[in-house]
Amino acid sequence: MGNCLSRSKRRVAKSGLDEQNANNIFSKTSNNQMVCSSNQYRSDSKTFPDAFTNIIDTNQKLLGQQEAANVNSDSSKNEHNPSPEKLIAMFSYESRSEGDLGFEKDDIMYLLDNTNPDWWYVKNSKGIPGYIPRNFVAFLKTPESFDWFAGRISRSVAERLVAGKQLPPGTFLIRERESDNLEYALTIRDIDQGLGVPCAKHYKIKEMENECGFYITKRMIFPSLEALVSYYSDRADGLCNKLTLAAPKMTPIGPDLCYDTQQNWEIPRHEVQLLRRLGEGNFAEVYYGHWRGKVDVAIKMMKPRTMSSEDFISEANTMKQCQHPNLVRLFAVCTKEEPFYIITEYMKNGNLLDFLRAETKEDKQQKLSSPKNPLTMQELVVICAQVADGMKYLEERKLVHRDLAARNVLVGEKVSGVPIVKVADFGLARKLMDDEQIYEAQTSTQFPIKWTAPEAAMLKIFTVKSDVWSYGILLYEIFTKGAVPYAGMSNSEVLVKIENGERMKCPYISNPDDSVLVKRIYEQVMLKTWEQQPENRPTFEALYHYFDDFFVKPKVIAIHEYQNQIKGNVCFDKGDVMILLNDSNPDWWFVKHLKNGEGFVPKNFVSKIDSLESEEWYAGEIQRSTAEDLVLAAEMPRGTFLVRKREGGEYALTINDLKYDSLDVKHYKIRPLDNASGFYITTHKVFPTVRDLILYYSKEPGDLCCRLTYPAQI
Repeated sequence: MGNCLSRSKRRVAKSGLDEQNANNIFSKTSNNQMVCSSNQYRSDSKTFPDAFTNIIDTNQKLLGQQEAANVNSDSSKNEHNPSPEKLIAMFSYESRSEGDLGFEKDDIMYLLDNTNPDWWYVKNSKGIPGYIPRNFVAFLKTPESFDWFAGRISRSVAERLVAGKQLPPGTFLIRERESDNLEYALTIRDIDQGLGVPCAKHYKIKEMENECGFYITKRMIFPSLEALVSYYSDRADGLCNKLTLAAPKMTPIGPDLCYDTQQNWEIPRHEVQLLRRLGEGNFAEVYYGHWRGKVDVAIKMMKPRTMSSEDFISEANTMKQCQHPNLVRLFAVCTKEEPFYIITEYMKNGNLLDFLRAETKEDKQQKLSSPKNPLTMQELVVICAQVADGMKYLEERKLVHRDLAARNVLVGEKVSGVPIVKVADFGLARKLMDDEQIYEAQTSTQFPIKWTAPEAAMLKIFTVKSDVWSYGILLYEIFTKGAVPYAGMSNSEVLVKIENGERMKCPYISNPDDSVLVKRIYEQVMLKTWEQQPENRPTFEALYHYFDDFFVKPKVIAIHEYQNQIKGNVCFDKGDVMILLNDSNPDWWFVKHLKNGEGFVPKNFVSKIDSLESEEWYAGEIQRSTAEDLVLAAEMPRGTFLVRKREGGEYALTINDLKYDSLDVKHYKIRPLDNASGFYITTHKVFPTVRDLILYYSKEPGDLCCRLTYPAQI
């Protein structure tokens, strides 16, 4: 439990720390969890972390000596018969073929072979071997083996998971932070004391430099995340709430129908049972059915002679390669005879267009019967983010969808009150080769004109940017809850309108609060997706971040102390964080301070946290020579860097490029895109924000002289 191993090793390691030494610091709870002894080692002393480190270092040496002894004493046994690693089932799984192994949640299994990334070969506690889906299990005693661990998800997704209806205060999860793979974050459901409504609080969990402990505050350090959770489950001790319930998770989709169909995904037609017709398109009918009477599936049955077998296989291959939480997963095909079948996962709530229109019908009948759980503005925005996330995946792989619309987005179960949506129908999808930026369609290909970008509709030239145009039309469908775009206009009239530079007007929304938000989305996003020049349209990555962060309350941080006690103003200390309520006044912003209430603060005393002023690597408007002096300060290593502001909205990245004791500095311009939807150093790599750019180059050098390592001392 208390083993001091690097993160990569902890993911697959078993406990091994000498418990006799560990007991000097930690005591066991009744359920065998290790917690920090609060009486002996709770300390405000500045020397406490050093003392703790010395004890842990001693334990680490003992562990290393013990491991070395084990290896020397029985090396031949370990070499020929290594002890299999233990796995724990995070979800139940029903066997679907002779090669599969069924199990119940919390069952223990032993890993025999993990060379296949999707299906692991194991044996259960009775010694029965078989294949299991990798995404249903975790290594025992690793963070992933606990229900409260959510993996690498965004802050806003974490907030949604703890915000579900009827969840108690203290509902929580731990996630890997997107901005830093070396840290975790604890997200807890709380009640906003001012508004009386549920909210989420976030706490950064840091790891000791010697990788032998975790802490939220250094006065309390724990040997593992499990110990940290155990401690704060008994007491809040500075947190907004004690931890009460792990945020619920949705059962994952298996990678395939069964292990046997992973490589051989041509299945016998008699194994598929068609139960109910779901819909029909130009080229196919879609049915709900069963595979082998066990698994719910959707069956896309192609109409005879509408597609060659080669094109059909090409479509299926495209879908098979795409695995993302917001893309419909393909399981198998039937191509031995017509009609061809494509078998995919089943989404119980049908397509998004019908789902939205059902909401509208309920709204119209509100006088007679109240609509059941109508979609809120926040839920609609989450749907937009999910679609953008799926399309971002295709964008990264140079895949063009070519038919993105609400009718081709499917709706599944709700998680924390929000429906899960997935992009479907890759019937027109085409992969762009590395040396291609566009795809020219055949003249016989049919396109939905009202959803199609002008260069695609008139010149039959498709790019990822033409999908972005279609996404803008999809946004119109979402916020109008299924209205027809360009209502009452023919395809030819629509093309003329677009060529003349005209665009659809902002959707009418009756709710005044929602209307303000939709107007903002229309001006900031929809109109940009309909730019005439494709290169001026935003990326799906930028669109995803826009909607994923849409409801994050803007905050400011005090960069100076302010104690002018005038009525209507708020006093604060340097470093205080406040919620920004109104920034319309150019000199005085209206904020909410946690302790001092609401009031005005001088704008030049605070900085928006989402602005670069809050970053330790941002130097503001300084001279080039000053930037060089800062990154070349004494003993600063290669890769020390800062970002400074230049004229015209540009920034500059300055890097210490020390080589062989020879001082050198490199400067790179960080330019914004013309439509302000991203930033870049080289045009082939564009980032939605300067932060994302810095994060990327801190992991790999790319086209820079070296990787970014340390921010300069500014």
